[in-house]
Parts: sequence; C-alpha cells; structure tokens
Amino acid sequence: MSGHRPSGVELRRVRANGVDLNVALAGEGPAVLLLHGFPHTWRLWTHVLDGLAGRYRVIAPDLRGAGASTRAVDGYDAGTLASDAEALLDALGESSAAVVGIDAGTPPAFLLAMRRPGLVRQLVVMESLLGRLPGAEEFLAHGAPWWFGFHAVPGLAETVLAGHEAQYIDWFLDAGSLGEGVDPAVREAFTRAYTGTEALRCAFSYYRALPESAGQIQEAVGTGRLTVPTMAIGAHPVGRALEQQLRPVADDLIGHLVEDCGHIIPLHRPEELLGLLEPFLASAGSAAACEPPGGGAVGAVPVRTGGVLPQAPADRDLHG
Repeated sequence: MSGHRPSGVELRRVRANGVDLNVALAGEGPAVLLLHGFPHTWRLWTHVLDGLAGRYRVIAPDLRGAGASTRAVDGYDAGTLASDAEALLDALGESSAAVVGIDAGTPPAFLLAMRRPGLVRQLVVMESLLGRLPGAEEFLAHGAPWWFGFHAVPGLAETVLAGHEAQYIDWFLDAGSLGEGVDPAVREAFTRAYTGTEALRCAFSYYRALPESAGQIQEAVGTGRLTVPTMAIGAHPVGRALEQQLRPVADDLIGHLVEDCGHIIPLHRPEELLGLLEPFLASAGSAAACEPPGGGAVGAVPVRTGGVLPQAPADRDLHG
C-alpha cells in the first residue's frame, strides 16, 4: 500500500485460518484488535494507532479479501471472519484481547465475543447492525441503503464499477465524513485496495454473505448472552440502533453517541473516539471507569450530531 504509514507501525503477513492476513502492529502491552469495514483497510485506524500504541499492542489486520490480505474465494460470513480473528490472535501469541469492530468488522467482533468470551477481554462495536436482532426498526423504517441491493447481486457491481473505483470510494468517504473528506494518503490507500474486479468481488462478498451472517448472529443470541464488557458507539447514520440491538442480549453494556460525526468515526473524529476508547480499555471491565470526562452513563451522553446519509451497514432483513 502506498502513502505515509503512521510512526511505529510494523506490517507483517500472518497465516490465519487458511488465509494470509496483512497486519499492522504497533506498541506493546495488552492486545487490542481493530477490525475495519468497507471501503477500508487497516489504515482506517491511522489517526488512533499512536494514541493506543502507548499502552497497548495494537493489531490491525486487513480483513480477508481486503487490502493486501488473501483475496479468498469464500469465507466472508461473520462466523468465518471471527475464526480468522481468533486464529490471528493465536498466531501472534495473544491469549486475550480487547476487540474493536466497525461496519463489517462489527459482526465478527460480536460473534468472537459470544463464542470465545475468555478470549475477548472487552468488546467495542461501532456503526453497524447485527443481523435481524430487534432494536433497529426506526433506523430501517425507510428501507435499506441502496447499495446493499446493488452489492448483493453476484457479478453486477464489480462489472459496473470497474474503471470507476475512485469515484465510488470517494462517495463513501465523503458521505462517511459528512462531506469533510479524509486524509489524501488514506484515501489513496483505500482506492488502491478496492481497484479491480477481483478486489471489488471480495468487498461485495461481505454483502452477499449477509444472510448467512444474520443466521449465525441469531443462533448465537439464541443459545447464549454477551457477557464481556461492551461499548457500543454510534454516529451518523446508525446512531443508537446498534446499542438498542445489544441491550436485550448484553450483560454489561455502555452506549455512546458521537455527535457531528459521520460513519467513519476513526477518520472523522479520532480524538473523540480515543476519548471513549482510552478510559473503557483502561477500565478492564469496571463500569465506573467506562465514563469519559464529563459523564457517560449507560445509554446516554452525546459527545457531538450528524448530517447527511453516509454508508450504513444495515439492511431490512440482511444486515451483517
């Protein structure tokens, strides 16, 4: 990948669950695993890596099929992605980690915490929906975002978009930052990562696996509860929908809304995100320490509000 790399970041290829993952590593200490979404790579975390690496070993992979990781034929369902994450931690010698997921990284982070609560020290999830779990009805009142149907048809979107990838990625980055845009080096890295029909096929395979992912999520909540300390962070447009989905199934949940923030929180409002992550991660499960300066009671405390509709990983029946 081109563009400037954050200071202190080592890139390593790690074999995990049958694929080679391109992994950014920074810092030392308890592990924090960061799982990106679409149209992202590990560089989504560019502006928060340094802030976390002072106290933690930050592990930020390109997910299966994304960036410089293996463009696998299949395995884009949330359950397989959770297994990828578990195998990655094992390959890196980590017996536990705080797991942070956004967008398409949220469902695998959730399933990993459900399946391996002893491995997931804490869970942070952002700007996504979890399958068909109740709680997102208001968000979905007007139907799914248009691109969900476009991406879901095998072979269609990658054929239509070939040669126009930059314009398409730019739309998501502009909308996801409420029109403010992102760092040019990050934008270039994302565009390069999703250029070409095979790269696009992998990206859209996440959407094509949504029915399977939704079934895995339903099965998980039907047989257990989310027991690890969890923080749900919303912005625009998902807001509190994810928190509302988690509320009935989670034993230890805190929710926050980052106002005046688009979908790609780590790039749009990295300081606000760090202001939430740092006390939560330091708390090691203490609910009292989960509050950011000035408050943070469960289900409340806006940090900032948002404007236009950016990417929202949600679908009326098929969210992953």
